[in-house]
Amino acid sequence: MARVSLAYSNTSVVLSLVFLVFIHGVHGQSPIDGPTPTIIVFGDSTADPGNNNYINTWDKSNIWPYGVDFPFGVATGRFTNAFLMTDIAATYLRGVFTIIKAFLDPSLSLEDMKQGVSFASAGSGYDPDAAQADGALSLPQQLDNFSKYQAQLEASIGANETQKLVKNAIYVLSISTNDIFDYWFGLTKRKQSLNVPNYQKFMISQFQNFMQALLDQEAKNFFVIGAPPVGHLPESITFQGKNVNSTSRQPVEALTTASDDFNTMLKKELQIMQTSLVNHTIFYGDIYGAILDIVTNPAKHGYKVVDKGCCGTGLQEYGLLCTLSALRYGICSNRSEYFFWDGVHPTQRGYQSLFDALKPTIDAFRKNLTR
Repeated sequence: MARVSLAYSNTSVVLSLVFLVFIHGVHGQSPIDGPTPTIIVFGDSTADPGNNNYINTWDKSNIWPYGVDFPFGVATGRFTNAFLMTDIAATYLRGVFTIIKAFLDPSLSLEDMKQGVSFASAGSGYDPDAAQADGALSLPQQLDNFSKYQAQLEASIGANETQKLVKNAIYVLSISTNDIFDYWFGLTKRKQSLNVPNYQKFMISQFQNFMQALLDQEAKNFFVIGAPPVGHLPESITFQGKNVNSTSRQPVEALTTASDDFNTMLKKELQIMQTSLVNHTIFYGDIYGAILDIVTNPAKHGYKVVDKGCCGTGLQEYGLLCTLSALRYGICSNRSEYFFWDGVHPTQRGYQSLFDALKPTIDAFRKNLTR
């Protein structure tokens, strides 16, 4: 496995240019008819562009080698080497280069707030205990920040324009990995009182509460991303304690099945909501199937390594542990051949692959937006 040291790699420049080429290609796409809605994001590390930089938590990624391929090698707080899927999708939907910024970022401008903002926090989950364990912002806390966001908007553009923005916005939710992982490996007290099906029902009840809070504010357009096959994450493979250093690391199939079962429940709930809510647009984003296809057929998608991350040993590290491991073992130079950046999160190319897989769904969602 090719590795590079602390030195800033030419790959950073190349991948940044590749993203700019992607942006140019996206610009040629047909944007949403009429004014582009604001994109509002909630979730965990898959959608956190740096909120955790500003709270008291160890779950941070604003340090090398995170962001090594972001323009100028800036570690923004995104848990990847460059851009998140929310950045890629926002650029596609808006038709112009768009970076979804963190709500807690002091540099957040009014224009940033009007085009899109993320309240997501790495380490969060449907279960408030998952967030508390990592010192992350729970979904209720993210909703509290959403209220502060509205107050700030009202002070600048007035109550009527703010209400219109909130009603017409696109709401993205990307969360669940921490719930499933923490429960499975006994990192949450819920396992003492709830079996797997009942814990999944508890997760759905928390999702319902979250959705109702937004519906009460007349939100109309929702894109809900399901759980990944958690048993195929490098961290999960390592935690099960089998074939840790083997050339053929095996996934935790039962954990992946639990992810699939939760997704089945989530899709059913979304179908019920869509049926009962007139003049609302509610779509499900299937990253489970997309990731499973990539990790079981890597060559088909141009990947060579799908059971380890690019950072350090790639076995389980993320956050500060990724940095410490990278200081000793370096990071891979051939990042486009890796689906995972660290023990949990995809590389930018991985996120690009997930966006490509979701693009037909995103196109259908775009055509059905409720105004």
